[in-house]
Amino acid sequence: MAKKLEITLTRSVIGRPKDQKVTVNTLGLRKVNQAVVQEDNAAIRGMINKVAHLVTVKELEA
Repeated sequence: MAKKLEITLTRSVIGRPKDQKVTVNTLGLRKVNQAVVQEDNAAIRGMINKVAHLVTVKELEA
């Protein structure tokens, strides 16, 4: 069973560097408090680490 991650945008991207805004958009997040479910892999983990101060992550069992 592959794990999944529920990623929620908890802080606004207003005033953040462009690369952080792009990373949040690439994760599929557009609005504050919006949550998306992504596969747990190295690429997604790297994106989460880059914007860890803006998002919260919960692990789900698929």
